[in-house]
Amino acid sequence: MRATAALALGAALAASSALAAPSPKYQYMKNRFVSQPLANFKADKAPHWNTSSYNLTQVPEAPTVKVPHRNIWAGLTNAEAAYVVAFLHNQTELNLTAAADAGAWDNLISTVDLLAPNKTDALTFMAGGPEPPRYAYATIMFNTVEEPYLEDYIIGPLGSPNETTYGPYSFTTTKGTSRVRNFDADEDRTYEFFSATAATCDDIFEDLIGAPSGEYDLWGIDPLWHEEGRVISWVGAWGRPTSVFDGQTLLPQGIYMKFDITGRDPAGWKFLGWLHNAVYYPTTDDFRTAYSKGLLEKTTRNDGMNSTWIGTDRRGPELPYDTRPPPMQIAPGGQRFAIDEENSYVEWMDFSFYWSFRRDTGIRLWDIKYKGKKIMHELGLDEALAHYAGNDPVQSGTSYLDTYYGFGPYAFELISGYDCPSYAKFVNSTFHSNEISTTHRRSICFYEHDAGFPMQRHTNGQYAAARKNTVFTVKSVSTVGNYDYSFLYSFHLDGSLSVEVMASGYIQSAYYAANGEYGYHIKDGLSGSMHDHVLNWKMDMDVLGTSNTVGFHTVSPATVKYDWSPVPRNTMHLVRSELENENNATLHWAENGKTMVLIYNKDEKNKFGEERAWRIMPHVGGAGMYSTIQNSSNAGPAMNFAKAPLFVTKHKDSEAHSAHPNSAYDPFNPIIDFSKYLDGEDLVQEDLVLWFNLGMHHVPHTGDLGNTVHQTAHAGIIVSPHNYLEEDPSSQSSQMVRLVYNTSTGDSFVEEVLQFGGQTATGLYNLTAAKPDYYAYEGDVNTRKFPYDPTDPYDETAAIV
Repeated sequence: MRATAALALGAALAASSALAAPSPKYQYMKNRFVSQPLANFKADKAPHWNTSSYNLTQVPEAPTVKVPHRNIWAGLTNAEAAYVVAFLHNQTELNLTAAADAGAWDNLISTVDLLAPNKTDALTFMAGGPEPPRYAYATIMFNTVEEPYLEDYIIGPLGSPNETTYGPYSFTTTKGTSRVRNFDADEDRTYEFFSATAATCDDIFEDLIGAPSGEYDLWGIDPLWHEEGRVISWVGAWGRPTSVFDGQTLLPQGIYMKFDITGRDPAGWKFLGWLHNAVYYPTTDDFRTAYSKGLLEKTTRNDGMNSTWIGTDRRGPELPYDTRPPPMQIAPGGQRFAIDEENSYVEWMDFSFYWSFRRDTGIRLWDIKYKGKKIMHELGLDEALAHYAGNDPVQSGTSYLDTYYGFGPYAFELISGYDCPSYAKFVNSTFHSNEISTTHRRSICFYEHDAGFPMQRHTNGQYAAARKNTVFTVKSVSTVGNYDYSFLYSFHLDGSLSVEVMASGYIQSAYYAANGEYGYHIKDGLSGSMHDHVLNWKMDMDVLGTSNTVGFHTVSPATVKYDWSPVPRNTMHLVRSELENENNATLHWAENGKTMVLIYNKDEKNKFGEERAWRIMPHVGGAGMYSTIQNSSNAGPAMNFAKAPLFVTKHKDSEAHSAHPNSAYDPFNPIIDFSKYLDGEDLVQEDLVLWFNLGMHHVPHTGDLGNTVHQTAHAGIIVSPHNYLEEDPSSQSSQMVRLVYNTSTGDSFVEEVLQFGGQTATGLYNLTAAKPDYYAYEGDVNTRKFPYDPTDPYDETAAIV
């Protein structure tokens, strides 16, 4: 029997010195379950710990903290955003129209956000230098021309009206300009064209899918296609739910239309054909002729518009005892972390960081420190790809680049008690788009929670010890179209930092018509459309300085001849190597998890001569997944960030992001082509940036109806100290227990309980006070609109979504 198995059995039978199994071979293992008082750490030799109880009526106020410096990454204030909008409107050469009044042929401001300071300037500031001036960027849509385009502009410095200037911003692009063509500037008129074309076959629509075309919505591929210089759009008919539930993506009807929408003159647009049941008809006459001859095979209808299965309410037989209140978490000691909400700064245990919030990518963390030492300069989402496949053109032609829609506009108020515990600290988020500043209340939460298992535990014949595993999490949720993405940044007592994403909401499905190769048949007339989710993060590591190296420590099989053995022995050993340059910096996680990926400063070693490193590794679910399709016919080089699990590049201020939200307009001519970052730079003892992907290969099944569940749509990565400290830092926690017990008499009894200063809550808890008030949910509020009137800053309100 293996020693570990004997240990488990021995612990179960610790009261008896006779084990009902073969004894372990090692003398220590044989004796460890026999009472040996002299060998045990005597409780009376331990320090005197204050283990007083904690009365629930004496919960202290939340801790406060003074920030080390102002948050230079904080998003634009509403006043700053209004100033930028007003400033740009005063530049007559831009010919801007107020967004609320703009039509398809007007120039308008699309987005305004903070232009984060370059890292070089931020490091100078944090070393005691001058504070970087604040700059904004604005995306302007130029629609007054025959070839409309978007372009980013830099505006600043802010706060100095006499010094503020503006101009096109191209510093962080790879193609030398942020200008990108907009091939869909007339989407309202193209929709009219789609609808009028569909109406010519209303009788066929009514016969095949039960209602004329006007009863359905028409939408399709994203992004648009380009075929031989022509702009192509495929659209399909989608059912309209008749209830509050927005499950339209579950209601494809199986009729598709192809259009040429090149140029801005509708006279040049063309209808190119119909598709039904995998048969293509180049003209309406062909389609109608086939129908009149009975050649259009009627397929099973997807008739779910009035059905309950597209909803999210409870249905089916009640589960046993399920109506009883379930377990819940409480925080009897009150808030055990400090937040400066004004400066977006947090301290928890030995961690500290700043946060910001962006329209494009949502929450972002900055200047992350552990035990007073910086470990990361920046951590945040950069892009999210959802690439579909199917035998119909809409599924085959769909590759969402979600920062185009933005994660900020859809980060709605969180649901207390479900998204976050009711005791969490909730804060607001704000973004600026279409000349409106929108605040989503309580859209970010901070909370501690129990991991559900101890950080550490051990038992032998004389004591049992365990340490609480308390985790601190920052969370936000963005509902981008049909999918709800939950983003979690968690901090752990052992020094680890984990990043997780979970997906729920409605799948985008396909009509089931001989497409079993692309998904499962999950409902009448419905297929789960297979797709990849690839979400890319930027992680700018600074381990004991900015001179860092990536090392690989691989557990490798070996045959070794030792002096003490007459024959070679088959064993394993540790092989160490380092990443030398960007030519080899497209990385895949090793099979069998055999390689540890480490980041360290080669000049900083512990007293044993080992590099004080941090290890990055897959944590849960789809960590390290990447796009199945490597050369996409839809997304082109705009999705080059998604082609591997992990990349390493040398930091450059000009390489700020792996993607640009406006690349979705023209993905084969992207503003940022991530592959161009990998240009052979040396990576040994340089300022390094790691770019990692999380996600999942999603082939929806019946369990995805009505919504995908978080249980399997979950991916995460973790970064942990590795020889960085001299021992496990979680041993500093007072939240542990050691039970000293005596088995010498045959009857086990506890002699002493050591709690090391960790207080125990006592008294009655007011569960009513912990119950959220769901009628207080507010959602999307607080908007400010140009022109800004400081005497009435909320004079007009509107929702952007």
